[in-house]
Amino acid sequence: MYLAYSMSLIASTRREEEARFADVILPLSLSKSLTYGIPVDLQRAIVAGMRVEVSLGKNKLYSAIVKRLHNEQPEGYQVKPIRSIIDEQPIITDKQLQFWDWIAEYYMATPGEVMQAALPAHLKLMNETRIMWSPQHEDVVYEWSDEAFVVVEELEQKNELTISELRSMVGARHFTKVLGELLEQEVIVVRDELEEVYKTKKERIVTLAKTYRAEEKLHELFDTLSRAPKQLELLMAYVELSVKFGAVRQIELLDRSGASAQQIKALADKGIFIISEVAVDRLGVNKQQEAQEVIFTEAQQEAFEYIEKEFEEKNVVLLEGVTGSGKTLLYINKIKECIAQGKQAILLLPEIGLTTQLMTRLYAYFGEELGVYHSRFSNNERVEIWEKVRRGDYKVVVGPRSALWLPYEELGLIIVDEEHDISYKQKDPAPRFHARDAAIYLAALHNAKVLLGTATPSIESMYNAKAGKYGYVTLQERYLGVNMPVIEMIDTKSLAAYKKQGINLITPELFEAISKTLDAGKQVILFQNRRGYAPFQLCTVCGWVPQCKNCAVSLTYHKSTDKLHCHYCGLRYALVHNCPSCGSNRLQSKTFGTEKIEEEVRQLFPKAKTARMDVDTMRGKDNYSRLMQEMAKQKVDVLIGTQMVVKGLDFSNVSLVGILSADSLLSYPDFRVNERAFQLMEQVSGRAGRTDGVGVVLIQAHNIAHPVLAWVKAHNVAAFYNHEIQYRQHFHYPPFVRLIKVTFKHRDEVKAIVAAADMAKELNLLDTIMVQGPVAALVPRVRNQYIQEVWIKCPRDAKVIKETKAFVVAERNRITSQRGNSLVHILFDVDPLS
Repeated sequence: MYLAYSMSLIASTRREEEARFADVILPLSLSKSLTYGIPVDLQRAIVAGMRVEVSLGKNKLYSAIVKRLHNEQPEGYQVKPIRSIIDEQPIITDKQLQFWDWIAEYYMATPGEVMQAALPAHLKLMNETRIMWSPQHEDVVYEWSDEAFVVVEELEQKNELTISELRSMVGARHFTKVLGELLEQEVIVVRDELEEVYKTKKERIVTLAKTYRAEEKLHELFDTLSRAPKQLELLMAYVELSVKFGAVRQIELLDRSGASAQQIKALADKGIFIISEVAVDRLGVNKQQEAQEVIFTEAQQEAFEYIEKEFEEKNVVLLEGVTGSGKTLLYINKIKECIAQGKQAILLLPEIGLTTQLMTRLYAYFGEELGVYHSRFSNNERVEIWEKVRRGDYKVVVGPRSALWLPYEELGLIIVDEEHDISYKQKDPAPRFHARDAAIYLAALHNAKVLLGTATPSIESMYNAKAGKYGYVTLQERYLGVNMPVIEMIDTKSLAAYKKQGINLITPELFEAISKTLDAGKQVILFQNRRGYAPFQLCTVCGWVPQCKNCAVSLTYHKSTDKLHCHYCGLRYALVHNCPSCGSNRLQSKTFGTEKIEEEVRQLFPKAKTARMDVDTMRGKDNYSRLMQEMAKQKVDVLIGTQMVVKGLDFSNVSLVGILSADSLLSYPDFRVNERAFQLMEQVSGRAGRTDGVGVVLIQAHNIAHPVLAWVKAHNVAAFYNHEIQYRQHFHYPPFVRLIKVTFKHRDEVKAIVAAADMAKELNLLDTIMVQGPVAALVPRVRNQYIQEVWIKCPRDAKVIKETKAFVVAERNRITSQRGNSLVHILFDVDPLS
């Protein structure tokens, strides 16, 4: 039997070695992988998961991932040969390729779109012309045209764009003008060659020449250099560092001695020093420290044992633990168990910023086996993390949804913290996947377990737990028995008392609570889920509202720039003082954002140190970590923020949380509005009193009788779920159906409407699904593209869902192939959140 197995294995290996064709994935939006021929001299070297160099069209070169090797001659066309193999060994595992296939199939994306999302930029090679952001002077303020400004903002975020991406952003009409503007200001570099972008980081190491390493010779050298005090000081600094650290980095020697690089070179020219370049780790190496042990409370121990019991029968367990209950300690212990079994673990977080606060804490338990991965790392750093995971150097990886793409070999556990958070859903570009659901499939590929943790479970996860599909564990006690915060409702009618003093946002009740909190030396968090100063301006005479010329949205006034901003396309406009419709100067700012709150807090509490936490203030790479340190050191008294302040922040000195406008959370036109409002308010309230239990949450609202507010006040997740699940079932919404949103975009509104109507007409012929639309999107025009939507409700039947997806794709291809429809963009979003 063993001999037969061995012969079968040898035959299989030979077939793979002699494969003449390879299916490869290109980083393009192609509907399927392409087949290339394998030259004879490469047939024994090529393996699935490697990158290869291929040509497409006349002159385009790309790096592609080998998906499958075979001997099936394609029919109907002559295959091109693979030009070369880029890697010595596969950079993508078999399980990753299976994961990519599932993502592409389930979320209706192309293999190339998945590849683009999964691979770090420096592992994707192509010779399509790219423009790289490279301003000569970072502190220069440039005056850009409206079209160029959009491109500049994108380049500042992504650092590079392809020519085709630039053309699609500004359109063919403005393409030449914008490219010329960027070149004229010398802020871009143009590159057009296939090259390996990743470069190993090298550092100069200084060593003493072998001649002088003996103690006697070293003393003679000191005597010789006594007439050159600068060189003598440099040598003494070298000796001190070499005794302390062994290898001496040139940068450390320069810092310690105060010498120049030229002085070091002078000693090297004399044959005293040897300067060599060695490859170094960009991520740095932390010093070893003794690992901490996990110590549970009685409630945590009971919850942990119940999790273990649930994992015996279920692969996915939902942990519902109140805010501040110490779920992180349960995560840590599960990860330690996983590592002890020789496997890897993933800890998913909804936001990049949360890794900053959590990493220091986790390092005390996992040391150098802990890695973090997210988009704020440089491209080179991401490649190095990729390699560390592939080699197994990192046993646990912490990060947002992108951490799922790494090449894990032995994955044993995935923890999804704050599993309810909408940030786990990728919006644009494709693949529009949900990290929580993708994590469950990835874990199944590895036969691993999944732990979903949250204080406010999503309706879908709770439904699966109630149905017995997931295990279910609750932890209803805060760490060390600390009390939950007291929640009180404030009717905003009380604002009238402060109107004459120019106070429009903070009620007398909230003012008094802030005063007492600051007097007690405690910190305050104020939450408003709108950034900017005023979300829109209004002419009180004729009702005119300033709107973006590219998008069908009102402009938000930002006092920091004294301009009107479009939060969809990024354009900025001069502030309007006179209504262009009626000529009146009676323009008023309506509603309020975080900037206006900050202004009012400074007016009311001039001695308090305030900080703002929103997209505008957190753009810099280190801004988030700097703010976290200031909060931890109590250098900030009042923190004002959007939903960024909601997600998992843990500050022991915060005792008051104020929610300034609950009505705005409860009035959004979406079937998930109650769920999101409940989750946001419950989560932000959990920031108060986490250490001593002396926490207060004040919620300002016009409609204080809203039932969601009552459930938040009582911290009653069960009552909220029971109400919401009945509503979902009655109106046929998830989790009772699967949703697919089909979006149609075109610069001509009529073409978008006609294409959407055509699709809806054909879909209505299917009697297995429900179709809603076509209808204009909530924001019907963005970046001069008119947007129509068709919503499909599918029963929870795998066969029906698969058939529906295939039908929709076929209809998309039919519509876009019609004359005049080539520029109609039809996008798919499976399980959309809005």
